[in-house]
Amino acid sequence: MTLYPQLIIDALATVTYAGTKKNLVESQMVADQPVCVPPADTQGSWTVKIVLEFPRDTDPFLKSTVKAAEAAVKYHCGKDVVVEITTEFKSKPRPKVGQLLPQVKNIIAVSSGKGGVGKSTVAANLAIALARLGYKVGLLDCDIFGPSVPKMFQVEDARPYAVNVDGRDLICPIEKYGVKLLSIGFFVSPETATLWRGGMATSALKQLIGDADWGELDYFILDTPPGTSDIHLTLLQTLPITGAVIVSTPQQVALADARKGIDMYRNEKVNVPILGLVENMAWFTPAELPENRYYIFGREGCKQLAEEMQLPLLAQIPLVQSICESGDEGQPVAVNSDSMTGLAFINLAQSVVTVTNRRNRELAATKIVGVK
Repeated sequence: MTLYPQLIIDALATVTYAGTKKNLVESQMVADQPVCVPPADTQGSWTVKIVLEFPRDTDPFLKSTVKAAEAAVKYHCGKDVVVEITTEFKSKPRPKVGQLLPQVKNIIAVSSGKGGVGKSTVAANLAIALARLGYKVGLLDCDIFGPSVPKMFQVEDARPYAVNVDGRDLICPIEKYGVKLLSIGFFVSPETATLWRGGMATSALKQLIGDADWGELDYFILDTPPGTSDIHLTLLQTLPITGAVIVSTPQQVALADARKGIDMYRNEKVNVPILGLVENMAWFTPAELPENRYYIFGREGCKQLAEEMQLPLLAQIPLVQSICESGDEGQPVAVNSDSMTGLAFINLAQSVVTVTNRRNRELAATKIVGVK
């Protein structure tokens, strides 16, 4: 049997691509004219060379489509035919781990061992305060199961669009208050629980990191979920984190979990520097008595932990009603740097800049944790 290109194309026209529900030819996925190489002798087999073009290298239907195309050619042209299929992509592949975010100078993980200590509030206000100081800032909401950034920035209805950058289709972050934002909350319903297994969650996180147009940033703030989980490991295996900021309340229960967070980053296999601690809800100050301080959750527990661990105490943030209200209204207090609480976050941002610069002078760049 003599093979020729049109025969191969007719065979490929019988294969449906699940991404478009059309066949490979109609989907314009046959990139080049198929090449048919005759056998070297009468005992040999024909070789067919095909180039298929997929939308992206992460296409979930890639493997099944390639197998179906090979089977179709063998069915229509003979089971002894050698089929060689090369794949290309309309969108260039995501850069390899270690080559992501080349224009980002500092990656700061804001973490807490325990939920409910105001970590996301600190991360959001820190990002805004850094932007107010003139830095280029990005904020990634890494909490896949409980995203809060869209609400805190009052951009719950925003829907990021795709842009083509150097041959790659990238997600364009939402920008507000001078901060570039991305969160899984932009892509799922706020009323629906995210029932995903760990692999799906980490895959989504990698897309928010590597398939987004973050551009040039001085500080890339990671608002991590509480505790130590798959998400944290994915971040450590994907990005060279410059340093971590640990958030805790003065309460002993919270401090016990903060120790675990510190230990995670200090682990010899991780070795991410701790830039310092932030004591949130350090005291309560009622609006009508601005000079009074009531130590509801204990007094200076985080300060004592910082001294014990020989770490800087970057800031003590008071428990003020306006911080909660501003976050719920989508206008974090750092937007108004003239207020007492806004000034507290500006001071925090300045402290973070200082300790980050010192860390970069004195320590080697962080290495990505090896995948095992």
